[in-house]
Amino acid sequence: MSTERTIRLVLEYDGTGLSGWQRQNNAPTVQAHVEDALSSMLGRAVQIVGASRTDAGVHALGQVAHFRTGSSIPPHGFLRGLNGKLPPAIAVVACAEVRADFHARFDSRGKHYRYALHTRAARAPLLRERAWHCPRPLDLAAMERAAQAMLGERDFQAFRASGCTAKTSRRRVDRVALSRPAADLIHIDVYGNAFLRNMVRIMAGTLVDVGLGRLAADEISSILDSRDRTCAGRTAPAHGLTLVEVFYPAETPSTTTVPPSPQG
Repeated sequence: MSTERTIRLVLEYDGTGLSGWQRQNNAPTVQAHVEDALSSMLGRAVQIVGASRTDAGVHALGQVAHFRTGSSIPPHGFLRGLNGKLPPAIAVVACAEVRADFHARFDSRGKHYRYALHTRAARAPLLRERAWHCPRPLDLAAMERAAQAMLGERDFQAFRASGCTAKTSRRRVDRVALSRPAADLIHIDVYGNAFLRNMVRIMAGTLVDVGLGRLAADEISSILDSRDRTCAGRTAPAHGLTLVEVFYPAETPSTTTVPPSPQG
């Protein structure tokens, strides 16, 4: 009987200075750092699979990945061991043993992304890699109307980057919520079943163009119908985007997802 186990990781990372999730030759990526740390722990090459292939500069609070191993190291051992080897920009925040056939990407039922806009006239040095600086006034009400036109299962070809390899451009957007957590900060929270390459960034850029009056809120439906990328707004910069959470069907991990306390 096989003793191979499947381990699920939840990762948080600062995408600044990283070339995205996917391993590349001669470039620092999240996947490469985690795989190298695992290989160092286990003494052999290990491949991990991530739920989202985030682009260079994009951050994560809840990226999910899995790997398979014959090791008997418990989940809290992987959590502590990996965090001792990973660079400061990457952390494993949870670790669990899950069912053998769990797949971080294909089992996902949805994702939550957040795009941050900084709207103060003066730039904010501490937010320069966390939010897109948009110093001109934005019409939030118009942006909210435009956001509602993006909901539902639609053909998002107009919000798809060139080079996207997805077989279909149909995606379902369940919610787009705009909020002001601070006077000079706007969050655009996007929930959907799956996303095309740069789709959330193009949605955010289009909403900003609506807020600036460059596009009208009632143009969104015709932009979607056009299937023409040049009709939508600009692609917002990568550094304002964060993968907040990946959603899965309810399941009970076979082991604890957090390390035991020092007291036992």
